[in-house]
Amino acid sequence: MSVLQKILPLRPRPRGFHLITDEILEQLPEIRNVRAGLAHIHILHTSASLTLNENADPTVRMDFESWFSRAVPENASYYRHTTEGADDMPAHLKASLLGSSVLVPVKDGRFLLGTWQGVYLGEHREHGGARRIVVTVIGG
Repeated sequence: MSVLQKILPLRPRPRGFHLITDEILEQLPEIRNVRAGLAHIHILHTSASLTLNENADPTVRMDFESWFSRAVPENASYYRHTTEGADDMPAHLKASLLGSSVLVPVKDGRFLLGTWQGVYLGEHREHGGARRIVVTVIGG
């Protein structure tokens, strides 16, 4: 059994939901040596999130953004945390709703995802900038 842990940078993205599965795997060539294990992927930010969902049709990611923007609006009169901009408090709420990490099985050197599954970055700020994730792979 071995443990691999790396902090990986993610390129900046606009607000929305973005597939990052390939970006993670490109920076994690060591995963090819894992026959069976688990990859824990954690984002080091409070205004962005991670989740697993549809990897084929980009309209799913567009619908995610539309739904979350309506469910957690900007400029709500009850927000007190407003000094960092109108998108900041909603970003924290969206990140808490979705979560900061995902756990993905690893088999034969690859993520063991369903046919239509991918890892999403939920970027909840207009200009969130570069993000960082920690990937911890346990396996052998």
